[in-house]
Amino acid sequence: MHDDDEPVFRRSTWGTNRYYYNPRNPLGLALIVGTMLFVGTMLILVTNRAGPFKPAPDPAPLTTPPYDYSRPSPWSSSPPGP
Repeated sequence: MHDDDEPVFRRSTWGTNRYYYNPRNPLGLALIVGTMLFVGTMLILVTNRAGPFKPAPDPAPLTTPPYDYSRPSPWSSSPPGP
């Protein structure tokens, strides 16, 4: 077998402009294995909702009021002046 003579991509007989990885070429076989690993990893990440598919964290609750104005307590005021 002459691996040097085999192209990395071969024209498909099913369509006019379709190509596929040639498993008889070592680089084509490596591309097939790499593609399968990539797709498998992405499917696992999507299923587990991990990595870039992790949902956004819930926003933190507000601990301060939306404004700084508060009314004084009626018992904290001093009696009117003399």
